[in-house]
Amino acid sequence: MYIYNVTINIEDSLHDEWLVWIETHISDVLNTGKFTSAKLTEVLAENESGRTYSVQYSANSRKDLDDYYQFDADKLRSDAIQKFGSKMLAFRTELKLVKEFYPINTSN
Repeated sequence: MYIYNVTINIEDSLHDEWLVWIETHISDVLNTGKFTSAKLTEVLAENESGRTYSVQYSANSRKDLDDYYQFDADKLRSDAIQKFGSKMLAFRTELKLVKEFYPINTSN
């Protein structure tokens, strides 16, 4: 599995509007068919300029991620830039899941 992580800082003046918009945006990204799920998280850190969030999209394969970049990413990114401009800063990282761990149930 691959995780496409987008970390976003949004200025306080647009925070509430952005929070409504991002839910629609996440749905639009998922509706490309390249990702299986998404998580929206708030970064818990002191920040003097706005609030920071992370959206983590899960993809089954590298091909799905590459297809997203080739066919969908530019339009979806430009929609965000047109709406929020320089009041929203984003950077992206890719992660490849190596292994998941879960607690061992020792109550048996």
